[in-house]
Amino acid sequence: MFTKLSKAAVSAVVLAAAVAMAAPAPASAASDPLRCARTAVHFDLAKGQTPENIALGPDGTVYVTLAKARQVAAVSRRGGVRILATLPEPADGGIHTPALGFPLTTGVVRAQDGTLYFLYATGTADLTGVWRLRPGGRPQRIAALPATGLPNGLALDARTRTLYVTDSTLGTVWRVPASGGTATAWSTDPALAPAGFLGANGLKIHNGALWATNLDKGTIVRIPVLADGRAGTAQVGATGLTGIDDFAFTGHGDQIIAALNTVNQVALIRPDGTRTTVLTAADGLQGPTSIALHGNTVHVMSAAYLTAKDPNLVLAHLAG
Repeated sequence: MFTKLSKAAVSAVVLAAAVAMAAPAPASAASDPLRCARTAVHFDLAKGQTPENIALGPDGTVYVTLAKARQVAAVSRRGGVRILATLPEPADGGIHTPALGFPLTTGVVRAQDGTLYFLYATGTADLTGVWRLRPGGRPQRIAALPATGLPNGLALDARTRTLYVTDSTLGTVWRVPASGGTATAWSTDPALAPAGFLGANGLKIHNGALWATNLDKGTIVRIPVLADGRAGTAQVGATGLTGIDDFAFTGHGDQIIAALNTVNQVALIRPDGTRTTVLTAADGLQGPTSIALHGNTVHVMSAAYLTAKDPNLVLAHLAG
């Protein structure tokens, strides 16, 4: 996720500055390789429905964290939004949430049995951490994370039943058993550290490594998983990605499609680090936060943190 708002005014200034410094986007770039972009779902900004992160079910159901509403929701293929859980508000209202000053739900993944795992950042020791929601059940925290951190991206290694979490303010990747327990620092590589606001952000497991974005540095980082499960040395594979948030692999090797939140774009990033803008505001984007693929259908969530209008889900077709 791109932890998009800092403490209200502060974050708005930081992010607006990033937008102003970025090169102007083309009117639209959805012709190739992304086609037929359309806005499929509109969320309710007045209710805090700012979609932060996304996970897909095998039937096409979209699971999403609604950050400012402190919720997890399911979106049907017809576009209906059903709230699955609302997290308790911290006693202090979340004013001590690092970098942002409000509590928010962030990363989400879905296990094969339908269990959802997701993150909650509150700035308080009693609520910040990894949460679990079983089908038909109630949300339960299964691992505490530091109240001084901002848990953001989440990935599940189904083979080892291990969850990995990026911490955007502490510059750390945490490791947590999917069954619950104590979080341990898996990597604190300097490539994960913030440079003034937020560092490690989106997170995926792919091809023997953990891949993470760094919002402040505009980079994608690859961290090899060694034979004994420890973290190798981080390698920066792409740079110059202003406002990069979450991302997904397209299924073509190490090719990535990424949400560039502050410049309101989606970019296709090749293994050599070069990129092409494939979606812009002209295609319906409102500050894209996360991306997922179901077959050749690309799902792009926008939280409208900067535009303050029409948080939505845009669908597009990936050619090839």
